[in-house]
Amino acid sequence: MGMIAYLISLAFDIYIGIIIIHVVVNWLIIFDVINASNAQAQNLMALLKRATDPVYKPLQKYIPPIGGIDVTPIVVILGLSLLKNIILGILI
Repeated sequence: MGMIAYLISLAFDIYIGIIIIHVVVNWLIIFDVINASNAQAQNLMALLKRATDPVYKPLQKYIPPIGGIDVTPIVVILGLSLLKNIILGILI
């Protein structure tokens, strides 16, 4: 049972890391640190977008940007952390 709990915890942590990387790369593109027309940057953004859009898109219908800032990643990270704690509490 401990191994299953560890793998579930690891999966949640990896997905939260992907969300954080997506936010940081977006900021770097916005502040022109990364050139958005670069093919490698476009590939990275497409990969991160494919990984996060299935979770972001349904929530973005109900959570509008606040002051032009998308708070969906914060809501998703909080939700995933809560879900992780609930699942691990049940398993352990």
